[in-house]
Amino acid sequence: MNKLRFSSVSQRHLGRAIQMQAEQNGDTPFIMFDQLRFTYRETNDRVNELAAGLAREGVGRGDRVAFFMDACPEVIFLVLAVNKLGAVWVPINTDYKGFWLADTIQRSRPGLLVIDENHAPKVMALGDELGDIELVVLGSDELVPESTAFDSLYITGAPEPDLSDFDYGDTCAILWTSGTTGKSKGVMQSHNVWFNACEDTNERNGTSAGDVIYNVLPTYNSAAWVTGIFRALIAGVPLAMDPHFSVSHFWERVRFYRATEVFTLGSMHILLWNAPERPDDADHTLTKITPVPMPAEIAEPFEERFGVKIMGQGMAQSEAMRVISQYNDRKPWPPGSCGTATRFVDIRLVKDNGEDAAVGEHGECWVKPRYPFVLFNGYFDDPEATRNAFEGEWYKTGDVLRKDAEDNYYFVDRKKDSVRYKGRNISTFEVELAARKHPAVADCAAFGIPSEELDSEHELKLNCVLHPGQTLSEEELASYINDTAPYFFVPRYIEFVDSLPYTPTNKVQKYKLREIGLTPETWDARRAGFRAAR
Repeated sequence: MNKLRFSSVSQRHLGRAIQMQAEQNGDTPFIMFDQLRFTYRETNDRVNELAAGLAREGVGRGDRVAFFMDACPEVIFLVLAVNKLGAVWVPINTDYKGFWLADTIQRSRPGLLVIDENHAPKVMALGDELGDIELVVLGSDELVPESTAFDSLYITGAPEPDLSDFDYGDTCAILWTSGTTGKSKGVMQSHNVWFNACEDTNERNGTSAGDVIYNVLPTYNSAAWVTGIFRALIAGVPLAMDPHFSVSHFWERVRFYRATEVFTLGSMHILLWNAPERPDDADHTLTKITPVPMPAEIAEPFEERFGVKIMGQGMAQSEAMRVISQYNDRKPWPPGSCGTATRFVDIRLVKDNGEDAAVGEHGECWVKPRYPFVLFNGYFDDPEATRNAFEGEWYKTGDVLRKDAEDNYYFVDRKKDSVRYKGRNISTFEVELAARKHPAVADCAAFGIPSEELDSEHELKLNCVLHPGQTLSEEELASYINDTAPYFFVPRYIEFVDSLPYTPTNKVQKYKLREIGLTPETWDARRAGFRAAR
């Protein structure tokens, strides 16, 4: 282990990080990818050789290099090489295709687009929509005419680039949001943001000598870099990486790499929990897991079954990275809590009238950085969206939270997904949880319909998809919610639909549902004479 220390915070730079690790920690393994192994020194050599080749192709300070690839060592070489030139890397979600893919590439305005052979067909299907972007292909380039082979970019023995003019606040990456409440935005991220987030995670996890961090997240996801790749780089420990998460092979891969730490996202840890129990469930090297989100009711049984320690939860987003965290010196945390504010930010919870929310009240989470370059550098090519995201020094996250008397924060909903009716803020997130408990419901989305009585308030509507072969009436579903949840969770409007509009990352685009609003097929509880019982 070799925790990096800079003479000044302004020297924080990802290019300098790999250079320093090569000098101070060169023989330590950095990247482990199946049978491949690269030490810190070997990685830095590859990065320098690739940077020289990219410079030969015309990549320089401020230029953008996009990539559309599965996780592999070359992605790490590329990202660090791009940053050593003062350029900006732009990951493109590998689930994208068609319009989503073309739109994201075009709006990124890259000089180069690096792809692997697995994703070449999706890119070539775009045809003229790609414009004159230069394509670089890792692997066979037979499907991509007039492209450059990735391996041809390496210039053997290339020297260390000059990093003396680079600063910790320089934009080093653009991360595209999912676009669930509107058009996606390109989050411009500085070097310092990554350092803050990674050092906070290493501190929270107690990362130490002998640790091996295992990453199974896709590299278009910022969590892969914060919880895995850059975290290992900054701590000077090995990183084990596979291109995909596999339930059936997860523990086998942990043993193969002798991994000690992992971060799992969404349903990954739930799938591990739901897998059939085995006598060797705890026979592995993993000691720490950060499963987000982890249902409180299975946390302790999960730890006992798999012989691991569950690390603290938190709240983060691309624009602000980690703003709330559960540090492990304070356990157990109150059920449902995300934790307390990190040392990097101040937090306000602001009600719709602009007043601060009292203890127990709902309010939008506003964040003010305590230091320079703690938050993002703005939205790429979108100054209006950047202005709208701030109120003075305060960044408006769009997340609605509440806090208790001990300053523990609890997630309620996204602001645009929170419905206010009769003076009450209703979490659509919680309404959906209530509806999904019905065995006939496959998926659903709750959102607001403008109230007939008051412009500032909304009625609840629930669009619902049933499992194949299931039948359910609107009144039956309303009664079920009424019986199992607070009465104000019962939607006035219910509509059964064949599908919901999703982003390529399977997030519901509620703004599209709000645009559609009510249809002739919408059931209206008021007109049907249904009244929720208190």
